[in-house]
Amino acid sequence: MNVSISDERDDPLPVGPFAELAEIVLTSEGVPSDAEVAITLVDPEEMTVLNEQYMGKTGPTDVLAFPLEDLVPGSPPAATPPGPPLALGDIVICPAVVLANTEADAAHFADEMALMVVHGLLHLLGYDHVDDDDAERMEARERRYLERVGRRRR
Repeated sequence: MNVSISDERDDPLPVGPFAELAEIVLTSEGVPSDAEVAITLVDPEEMTVLNEQYMGKTGPTDVLAFPLEDLVPGSPPAATPPGPPLALGDIVICPAVVLANTEADAAHFADEMALMVVHGLLHLLGYDHVDDDDAERMEARERRYLERVGRRRR
């Protein structure tokens, strides 16, 4: 599993726990070991540009996922034949928005950042929360993965 994490902000966070969490989720979801995912942490200005450009929404958001594959929830992608690795997509997280959402509570911030990683990964794997049933299924998976690493979903 190749989880690439870059923090493009002036005040970088330790990214090791995010990579470990991503590997747990991807492995548990049955994703082939040659898969690649990129996670980027950005400031609110950059997230605003991305949110407006790709989602048509004003202002920054906490997380955006850009899948490269059209996957079905619960059906992991097949291993690729010899050649380039399977690129699942990109996740962009704005820690400043995540912090604002947690009302500056440090313990909740760590939980919420972990949630953003899991949430983004599940989107790359085809999960969504458009209707209530899909949202419930996605949130149950989020809770399961967060509990595995000692975090909780609010």
